[in-house]
Amino acid sequence: MSLPSLTAAVTRLQRQLDALSHLAPGQRCLTLSEAVEAPPLIAWLAAQPQEAKIYWRGRRNGEEVAAIGIAQRHRLDRMPDADTLDRLYRQLLQQDGDGDLRLYGGVAFDPKQPAWPEFGQAQFVLPRLELRRQGEQAQLRLNLSVHNREWSQELSDAHTALQAVVKAAPLPPLGPAHLLSRQDTPNRARWETLIGQVTHPSFIDDTPKVVLARETRMRTSAQPNPWTVLHAWQLLNPGSYQYGFQFSEQHTFISCSPERLYHRLGRELSTEALAGTTVRGFNEADDQALADALLSDSKNSHENQLVRQHIEAQLSPLADYVGVEESPTILKLNHIQHLHRGIRAEIKAGVSDLQLLQALHPTPAVGGLPRDAAMSFIRQREGFDRGWYAGACGYLGQNESEFSVAIRSALFSPERITLFAGAGIVGDSEVEAEWQELNNKLATVLGILNGL
Repeated sequence: MSLPSLTAAVTRLQRQLDALSHLAPGQRCLTLSEAVEAPPLIAWLAAQPQEAKIYWRGRRNGEEVAAIGIAQRHRLDRMPDADTLDRLYRQLLQQDGDGDLRLYGGVAFDPKQPAWPEFGQAQFVLPRLELRRQGEQAQLRLNLSVHNREWSQELSDAHTALQAVVKAAPLPPLGPAHLLSRQDTPNRARWETLIGQVTHPSFIDDTPKVVLARETRMRTSAQPNPWTVLHAWQLLNPGSYQYGFQFSEQHTFISCSPERLYHRLGRELSTEALAGTTVRGFNEADDQALADALLSDSKNSHENQLVRQHIEAQLSPLADYVGVEESPTILKLNHIQHLHRGIRAEIKAGVSDLQLLQALHPTPAVGGLPRDAAMSFIRQREGFDRGWYAGACGYLGQNESEFSVAIRSALFSPERITLFAGAGIVGDSEVEAEWQELNNKLATVLGILNGL
């Protein structure tokens, strides 16, 4: 049996809404859904006139979501105390009748740095509409909320959102355009100074790892559509997470990140130590030789081991069981390959996603060790505010939650594109090798942008 078109699914949702006009829900949130033959999700998302716009695709061609509009928004420009956060978390995720409600959003890298104005230190949105697709199955979901508002107004706003839905259209093409300017922070000379400070024996003895990052600001003669760039990036790195957040028309944050922070299904949790990097080879034999060299390289192995030990220590108080792969394997991406260790845990009853985020974020793969000392160095000397770069992006749910570490990312603003990449600095790090690692990590997205 064929699935209804998007237009037919919208009509059916409108009928469901009409049937609710005299029946307020018994819970604070209610979701209506219809099976649908889904269009290309990024193209559909880019065509919609509604804000916000959110895209999420799980790693290795996992579940794909395109979401628009706002049924609830929870934005924190300053991070409150842990008890306040915990109350908010439990309030939000215990209001849905079927337990499948999701809040999509992210948390900044460092709450002590100034927040990006339109993103905040943390922001989570219950979208008005979601297109969720897993394999051949897709659903159009309409979220309703009676959080501090009249039911009749909520129904009216939901009808308006459905009426505004338009069909998918081809994504705007890339180019033609050319690069007008590029500015790296820190620049090459400052990078050398910072690595000298981190690797100095008096510093490295107490702080064995600091992850230094670079912000690359670019101006082009024509601003590309961020959803077109994300789609092109997705095609080149299908094994990564791909996601984007546009809370206003002015700024869009996208990422094509290989790194999972954690995935929780019930009490089962999976995470990983992803640290240690080399390039891909020009042929299969060269590629394997580079992978073998990475596996045997003492600097990269030490870096990965530090991350693994930290995650295991952070999870242990929250879990009944933690299991770690003893030997790393190779995770291959388009231009680079990483050392990877899988970690699984059974979380203790009553442990919340907030506790997991506080324990695991930021990981030593984006901050360093010990966390406080490394973060302090980054905050004082790196030279820019990371915002959501190296933050945690994903969704919170009662039954299932998933977050990616927002590396390999870009921020689109009205007059510029800002790219981000980082490298783990340990005792035997070399200036030129680490600078080149930043370039390697941005090679895919730079190739897309240079092809404008």
